[in-house]
Parts: sequence; C-alpha cells; structure tokens
Amino acid sequence: MALDATDEKPTNVAGDRLRSIIDRIERLEEERKALGSDIKDIYSEAKSAGFDVKVLRQLIRIRKQEPAEIEEQETLLDVYRRAIGM
Repeated sequence: MALDATDEKPTNVAGDRLRSIIDRIERLEEERKALGSDIKDIYSEAKSAGFDVKVLRQLIRIRKQEPAEIEEQETLLDVYRRAIGM
C-alpha cells in the first residue's frame, strides 16, 4: 500500500508536535535540575550561617499551607502532647 502526500503530512505534523512537547519537557527538566542545585546551595549557605536546615525545611513546608490548616495541626499537636504528658 503506497502512501500519498496527504498521508505523510498528518504524521509529520504529529511528529513535529510530539518533538516540540518533548523538547519543552527536556528544557524544563534541565531548569528543575539547575533550580534543585541552587536550592541545595542555599541550604548549605544557611547551614554554614548556623541555621538548622531541618527546621528551615519544616518552616517552608508550613508556609505553603493555609493558616486554618496550620492552626488545626498545631491544636492537634497540643492535644496529643497533653494526652501523652508532654
């Protein structure tokens, strides 16, 4: 079965679109890798300055949450601490 010009064009268009998507994903993966390296450097800088990196990570995680969610977690933590005598 022979392909005519109209059969090839959709494949090329789809191939071009797929290539474009893959290229964009690869660029973003490279950017993510570079950003990860930058973040690691900042944590190293913070550690050198005497900050506890584990606590910094916890603060960053908390800042991403909604205030009501934070309050609920802190309330539960307090209740649980009291329940075990802390």
